[in-house]
Amino acid sequence: MPSAIVIGGGLAGLASASALGQSGFQVDLFEARGFLGGRATSYPVPGDNSEVGVNSEVIDNCQHVLLRCCVNLMNFYGRLGVADRIQFHKRFYFIEPGGRTSILEAGALPAPLHFTGSFWKLPFLGLSDKIGIARALGAIRREHGRVHLSGGRRDLDRISMLDWLREKRQTERAIARFWNQVLVSAINEDLDRMAASHGFQVFWLGFLARANAYEMGIPAVPLGDLYNPEVLRRIGNVRLRLRAAVDQVIAEDGAIRGVLAGGERHTADYYISTVPFERVPALLPQLELNLDGFEHSPITGIHLWLDRSLTQLPHATLLDRTIQWMFNKSGGRYLQLVVSASRSLVEMPRAEVIALAMRELAEFFPRAKDAKIEKAHVVKEIRATFSARAGLEQSRPVSATKFPNFFLAGDWTRSGWPPIMEGAVRSGYLAAEAVSRAAGQEQKFLLPDIA
Repeated sequence: MPSAIVIGGGLAGLASASALGQSGFQVDLFEARGFLGGRATSYPVPGDNSEVGVNSEVIDNCQHVLLRCCVNLMNFYGRLGVADRIQFHKRFYFIEPGGRTSILEAGALPAPLHFTGSFWKLPFLGLSDKIGIARALGAIRREHGRVHLSGGRRDLDRISMLDWLREKRQTERAIARFWNQVLVSAINEDLDRMAASHGFQVFWLGFLARANAYEMGIPAVPLGDLYNPEVLRRIGNVRLRLRAAVDQVIAEDGAIRGVLAGGERHTADYYISTVPFERVPALLPQLELNLDGFEHSPITGIHLWLDRSLTQLPHATLLDRTIQWMFNKSGGRYLQLVVSASRSLVEMPRAEVIALAMRELAEFFPRAKDAKIEKAHVVKEIRATFSARAGLEQSRPVSATKFPNFFLAGDWTRSGWPPIMEGAVRSGYLAAEAVSRAAGQEQKFLLPDIA
């Protein structure tokens, strides 16, 4: 039985380990922390009078969601046997300051016309905004299909999404209230920084390709339950080594000969690193990666427990303010708020972040004006995702490296997707495919996109 060592227990590492383990490889997965899931995790937060882990509530570090077009992520959840723990929602709620609510949902028409009925009725956009958006969506359909054709548009990786929207003469309100609300949350980057190709992918696959592709999946359990070690152990052929940080990858005679973890040397036939890009040079300096321009984009999650219910909506995107999304976690009294690409909040003190959140909530939900905070928690994920900046796509490395038995995965590698959960899982599957080819047992794990 061929063997593999996977470094890192985030989604990329779990995807590659589960794929290889189920296809006849003996896999050892090394994770520095005592839990799996990487940046998609959950942990206990103490109440007013409880100790951590004792009668304390388990929360996610930040709300993670997916769309139905994320076929590899759902395939991965199927491998773990937890796909039924994702609940899909067919309505998007847009709320303006003052409380007016708009609903976007699919109607009876086939794709790409399935939003026609609800889109033209959205009150938060004016007629000129809607005409411009419809024109731009048509351009995405035309230009996305021509990206790789001779004579077609080839600059979408080099220009920002904002550049493209300006080119298509989008109104300021359409940019702020529609394109920005969808894309900054989906890709965790600002429109003037993200590559237009990533924005295209979200709208092409998530909103235009199929009538149900836009449906939003929200885990019905804490993220830690999705990646519980017991779940992974049921796969077989995967040995978990938690709290076992890999300190060095050993290269000798043009190949990888082992890894050092806790002062011990561990060996396998093949190796996959799924650690963030900034850690790779220290593990294996001989790889000589060009990481110029690579950086992270932060996400801030704000958890509020209140003395009264503010809303019965399951979730909503909040327009024209710092807070972008609200997720109703328990009867409208426990809300999780999300700010993607949250650079403006990184240096802001926790108390000020909470005060900002309460001020803005009061503009959307009147009951928030008199609500009292029973408990609050702020999570700033400074390195939440790789920044999908324009001009970097060709610098993202592929799975294979100059070492024949060493491979890369992670949201920052060239997965064919933006650096989100689907991209991380895709990278893990691509690395597993590369390992299977190197072992002379070529297998396909990656599922094709829906269009």
